[in-house]
Amino acid sequence: PHNRPMRIREFGVEIWMNHWETRCRHNLAETCVESLTVAQLLAMAGMDEAGLAAELLPLKLTYGAIEGSDRLRAAIAAGYESVSPGRVVVTHGAIGANHLLHSALVGPGDRVISIVPTYQQHVSIPEAVGAKVAQLPLREADGWRLDLAELARLAAEGPLQLIALANPNNPTGALLHEADLRAIARIAEAAGAWVLCDEVYRGIDQDGDGTTPSIADLTPRGISVGSMSKAFSLAGLRLGWIAGPEEVLRAVSVHRDYTTISVGMVDDLLASIALEHADAILARSRAIVRGNLAVLTAWAAEEPGISFVRPGGGTTALLRFEVPMTSEALAIRLLEDEGVMYTPGSALDIEGYLRIGYANNPQVLADGLEATSRVLARLRA
Repeated sequence: PHNRPMRIREFGVEIWMNHWETRCRHNLAETCVESLTVAQLLAMAGMDEAGLAAELLPLKLTYGAIEGSDRLRAAIAAGYESVSPGRVVVTHGAIGANHLLHSALVGPGDRVISIVPTYQQHVSIPEAVGAKVAQLPLREADGWRLDLAELARLAAEGPLQLIALANPNNPTGALLHEADLRAIARIAEAAGAWVLCDEVYRGIDQDGDGTTPSIADLTPRGISVGSMSKAFSLAGLRLGWIAGPEEVLRAVSVHRDYTTISVGMVDDLLASIALEHADAILARSRAIVRGNLAVLTAWAAEEPGISFVRPGGGTTALLRFEVPMTSEALAIRLLEDEGVMYTPGSALDIEGYLRIGYANNPQVLADGLEATSRVLARLRA
């Protein structure tokens, strides 16, 4: 009936995290690079407490700049090649950015291609507003690489409003390099579609300088979503952004007036300080993800029945397991026996895997993997 309220699927990952995150001893489900304290942030920015106080104490706690302070938007724009501060709008986390974009750009009957597995927002929100969502699966047999020919075929099937993807991918860690991104851009341009690229893990690739180009720099149809949470280790700020074409930001701002007004002024200030010292923060993050992935790789090579495709970036990987039980049953057994927390693949609509977040404190990872081995040994016995 026409008066039925909008229905949306329960958010599998968030329900799992909310239920278990405070009850585990070894958190291998965390997707942020080990979070920074305010003191650590100041040290990396070369500031002391007096320096912060000089900026913080005079702040009059009004709503502040509605779309984000000029200082913050300039610091965000500096992370792109061709994005001006005027093409940035600040949001309540990347989760707010994604919600605004899907709400503003997608309507009933619109066609969306979502590359899966993915962060569930990119499937469930367009489905809930009545869009037709075609899911394009990444496959482990292909090394979780995107099939560009299949994307082009899907895009050509009819009018297309949006291609939604994450780069690096969550949960697989698969990374699209510049040539792939340019190919996606060409497909989108030919279809007259937007490309929403969730880039919250950008800047912590495993190889090279660690930073893949942004879709917002490669095509006028490209929309980049960023965040202080994952690569920048500051999830507690609850601050993200959209960088994209003015036409998109105008559409977003209409919806944003109903949901956001502005972000917190203290969050805006701390994010500005962090992004003005992005090189130092990302260098720390890359050291953690690269060191920890080496530890995980060595462990998986020795652990019978565990395998994974090496991620190219981000903080997560999918561990395939050869235990005759569902991913949720195995994840609960790991929690109940040893207090070690993973995300079951079923929470991401992909069975037979556990998602590991390997970017937490190195000792947390080492202890968690050791505890995992004990559970797997008991299950094999």
